[in-house]
Amino acid sequence: MTVTERTAAEAGPAAPPPRRRRDERRPVWEEEPGRVGQGLKGATLVGVCLAILGPLWVVVVTSLSDQRTITDAGGLVIVPETITFRAYTELLSGGTVTRATLVSLALTAVGTVISTVVSVLCAYGLSRPGSFLHRPILMVLLVTMFFNAGLIPTYLLVTGVGLEGSYWSMILPGAVSVFNVLVLRAFFQNIAPELIDSARIDGAGDWRILFRIVLPLSKAVIAVVSLFYAVGYWSQWFNAMLYLNDQDMWPLQMILRQLVIKQQAPQGMSQMISTQQIPGLAVQMAVMVLALIPVAVLYPFVQKHFTKGMLTGAVKG
Repeated sequence: MTVTERTAAEAGPAAPPPRRRRDERRPVWEEEPGRVGQGLKGATLVGVCLAILGPLWVVVVTSLSDQRTITDAGGLVIVPETITFRAYTELLSGGTVTRATLVSLALTAVGTVISTVVSVLCAYGLSRPGSFLHRPILMVLLVTMFFNAGLIPTYLLVTGVGLEGSYWSMILPGAVSVFNVLVLRAFFQNIAPELIDSARIDGAGDWRILFRIVLPLSKAVIAVVSLFYAVGYWSQWFNAMLYLNDQDMWPLQMILRQLVIKQQAPQGMSQMISTQQIPGLAVQMAVMVLALIPVAVLYPFVQKHFTKGMLTGAVKG
């Protein structure tokens, strides 16, 4: 036995490491969780992922199934048997769904640009203490968050100015969100006033300060607000139901509503479904997948800006 082994044997079994005491000055939720806490967190995350990905898996698998597989499953398919892309090829072959998808993409792009530009300009003006009618305009905007004219006056206004049957009826009535303006305004107020004051001393005007100082520092919040507007325009269907009577002008969400809720196929799709070329349920699920793709693709690029953009923009009211 070596000297080291003899010393260890005389010392007896090693004492357990001292138990780490919690710092009383720190909140409980900032402490490192134990094994039980880590296990509960892992189980919760797995459950949330299953709750989100499970329905999405069923939708995608059903859209890729043929009529026999859907019939054997009694409707929605969980385990795929035969994979076919017939529903997607038929939908994207230049017919009703393809035209509706292009309409939705165009409305989303144009509407997002218009709404973001107007919201940024409005928020920047309201963030300057000495701006013209600063307080009255802010109060008017806040009132509209809690009170509105209602559906019928809005419809009469839109039809009265001649927007019925036009794509502008999908953009202009809801072009500005007061919530987004307030978030942008709060973010602009958090920018160091010394930067703006030094720019004014150097002779910069409001437009130059906005484009050279404010906007480069506000990329995070602008990206988040733009995503909010884009999702809103992409998901919009109610205005189309009210103001667009021509089915050729319908966006993708109206096609999805006709297929899933009303169980009716728009013009150009009735014969394809009624002749059992492809299952009607597979067509419904395929349209759902097409409606989810743009948001699912766009969200990861904006996700990193959410914390900085929304939390920083919510510090001041």
